[in-house]
Amino acid sequence: MKRGFIIIYLLLLAGVAEAQIRLGQSRYSTQKPVNIIDLDYSKPKKFRIAGIEAVGLSTLDETAIISLAGLRVDDEISVPGDATSNALKKLWGQGIIGDVKILVTKIEGDDIYLLLDLTERPRFSRVEFSGVNKTQEGELKDKVSIRGRVVRDDVLNNAQRKIRDYFVDKGYLNAQVKVIQERDTTLPNSVRLRFDVDKSSKVRINEIKIEGNENIADGKIKKKMKGTNEHARVYIFKDLVSRLLNTTPKRAKEAIAYRNPVTTDDIQEYINKNFKLNFFNGSKFVRSDYRDDKNKVIAFYNSRGYRDAEIVRDSIYDFDASRINIELDIEEGRQYYYRNISFSGNYIHSSETLLAKLGIQKGDIYNKERLDKRLNYDPQRGDDVSSLYQDDGYLFFTIDPVEVNVQGDSIDIEMRIFEGPQVTVNSVSIEGNERTSDHVVMREIRILPGQKFNRSALVRTIRELSQIGYFDPENIEPDMRPNFEDATVDIVFKLEERPNDQIELSGGWGGLFGFVGTVGLSFNNFSIRNIKDFSKWRPLPVGDGQKLSLRVQANGRSFQNYSISFSEPWFGGKKPNALSVSFNHSVQRQIDMWNQANFGREMGSFKITGATIGLAKRVTWPDDYFQVSNNLQFQVYDFDEYGNFFGLSYNTGTARSIALNTTIARNNIDNPIYPRLGSNIILSSSFTPPYTSMNPNINRESPDEEKYQWLEYHKWMFDASLYTPLFGSNKLVLSARTHMGFVGSYGNRIGIIPLERFVLGGDGMNMMNFALGQEIIGLRGYENQSITPGRDFRGQPGAPVPYGGVVYNKHVMEVRFLVSPNPSATIFLLGFAEAGNNWGNYGDFNPYDLKKSAGFGARIFMPAFGLLGIDWGYGFDGVPSIANPNPGPSGGMFHFTIGQQFR
Repeated sequence: MKRGFIIIYLLLLAGVAEAQIRLGQSRYSTQKPVNIIDLDYSKPKKFRIAGIEAVGLSTLDETAIISLAGLRVDDEISVPGDATSNALKKLWGQGIIGDVKILVTKIEGDDIYLLLDLTERPRFSRVEFSGVNKTQEGELKDKVSIRGRVVRDDVLNNAQRKIRDYFVDKGYLNAQVKVIQERDTTLPNSVRLRFDVDKSSKVRINEIKIEGNENIADGKIKKKMKGTNEHARVYIFKDLVSRLLNTTPKRAKEAIAYRNPVTTDDIQEYINKNFKLNFFNGSKFVRSDYRDDKNKVIAFYNSRGYRDAEIVRDSIYDFDASRINIELDIEEGRQYYYRNISFSGNYIHSSETLLAKLGIQKGDIYNKERLDKRLNYDPQRGDDVSSLYQDDGYLFFTIDPVEVNVQGDSIDIEMRIFEGPQVTVNSVSIEGNERTSDHVVMREIRILPGQKFNRSALVRTIRELSQIGYFDPENIEPDMRPNFEDATVDIVFKLEERPNDQIELSGGWGGLFGFVGTVGLSFNNFSIRNIKDFSKWRPLPVGDGQKLSLRVQANGRSFQNYSISFSEPWFGGKKPNALSVSFNHSVQRQIDMWNQANFGREMGSFKITGATIGLAKRVTWPDDYFQVSNNLQFQVYDFDEYGNFFGLSYNTGTARSIALNTTIARNNIDNPIYPRLGSNIILSSSFTPPYTSMNPNINRESPDEEKYQWLEYHKWMFDASLYTPLFGSNKLVLSARTHMGFVGSYGNRIGIIPLERFVLGGDGMNMMNFALGQEIIGLRGYENQSITPGRDFRGQPGAPVPYGGVVYNKHVMEVRFLVSPNPSATIFLLGFAEAGNNWGNYGDFNPYDLKKSAGFGARIFMPAFGLLGIDWGYGFDGVPSIANPNPGPSGGMFHFTIGQQFR
């Protein structure tokens, strides 16, 4: 055999069992061509592999590739044969090789030398996007993670499909994606990939046409399609006459002459087609939302008794270049009713008891959704059939409603029950509380080891954990691990902590008073016990659920306020008795801003210094949502040439007060930031000792310095809030609130004091007006403190007039919509209507004479800053004054709020 390479190409063809062998010259040969050796292809010959090499690789390892081929030195193979065919299959199957040939470089007797001639597929070195914004590019890079992968058609097609699906889900149904590959000269065997995206315009829904719905109106069906909305439109005059009279415009005049009747259905059809005022709902088409909405339509029909309802046909077609129409053909079927309801398998509770708890009677409309709630879990009522068993330990209880007979429009249902054993809680543990100590979490848990399982206690525990504010309420998940054989259950509460310390930083310009600044710090999970343990400082000692708050507010020399408070919610560590202490000092100065000669001179001041100590206790009667608290407060009011702003006859002097405040509160709301269910009711009363009864020499004629040396009064305040979800939504909530208060005296010897009265109007914040010694109540749509008796006489010379009301009323209705439940930035919008008034004496009190307003706003809760809000309100009524006894409406204005404005 002459010197040279004997080149044998083994080409594997689909369906061909035997590889073809050819002789030629290798492109890797360094020797001269030789004569071709004749081989007998009909008689495969056995060889021993004497050597294997691989060429053509740029990034792959030669040894690894040879190993993947499954060929090894000293292996005995037949040429042609299965060994070479299988080697080709294995190399192709890896998807990293673009082309592969098995060459024979030399044959010496029974020894054969093989060469794997490979072409390595290039890899993606960089992925770029054009036609998208920065946000979209970041999200697409997460979806299309192909950097470093081998260039293959299936990878490209999959990436292209994901990009298009991404934009289709956002309403860009006509989005086109073009793939461009460019060689990357900076890296070996690499390709730079660019996706050119043409989003086109969003495809919106022009009209949803519904056919076959004889019993339920189009509008009700469309309302159930929350994610598939028609675009907003108002076509008032378009073919009005012809549409109402069901005729053409040319024959409209003639039709009117004949007085063709216009039915209610004609009017309803016209309104539905030409009026769509859903300006706040998007009308983009998203296929996943559309599928969900079709299921919701059928569920709605089922809830109305149409158990056989189905959408027999639906179609989507273009209306124009940027809009589509949707057609739904619904087959309603007949409406069904409950007839006979029976129970089987129940031994603990009688059928009569279960039927009463079910709350469904013979003749009621068949409602599968309501039936499921009343059997398994009714979040609004809580007293479903399952609660009878699961509140008594029967965790494995199941109930299966089976339709045993359907006759005409009547359905007989048999409730098949499995009661199971009574289960005991074996263990309760918590996960995810990295900052908060275990004992702080465990003291809120109502379901404990050794007790019978109780579903209501489990639900209550979830509420209590969400109320303390350390964990994300949306992600509190009890992991139930039951053991049927032992009749026990292990419960693991999986928690997700969120930041709960808050910093308040605000500033503004107070006109003549200059810069207004506030700095506040609230550490809501503070720990005195961990002060010495620096490992628990994050950045301050945390973990024991105590609260430490510090706040400084200043407006230059004209106003300063300093406060510090501390509370321990479990004083003593064994019972939920909350101890709180606080100290406050405020000073308000009168600065001469008008007299140029004395500009900036202090003309007078008013200071309040006070301390409070309180103890609150949870009680179990009438139920265990109640809390009773008592606070003892001592305050000193110091006037120094302050004038008669409060209706006092003196402008220099000191008044003091010792007041005992008792508050009874019931709070069962489900979420402190965005409540959806429950109520919050507070009745508060404050009493001072009746000093005048102990000093008969003091009466109305006594000097104010004597009458008000020790303040005496009693004050009552009532606040109630009710939260209800609307239309079964978890995002749309109705908040109804009412507030009232009055301050009184012990008899008529000195009357009602001029301090501690009510100031109404505006945003309800004590920011720019710095009202001390008063209760600040907000009423949006009106200027701050504008609805306050005595405001026209404040600071005026002459007979003193008390500033502030002795009784007030306020009522609020809000509709709230949750935009983002994210714990790092919870956002909701609201629309409100409210009314209130403030009276200077009981004789003028009229609960029907209220100042009304309406408007809208937004709230955002950030753990570091608390709840921030902005509202625009329009006041419908005027506020009379001496200068303008018959004013017009207050008009529209903006209001800003910080913190939870309860009143």
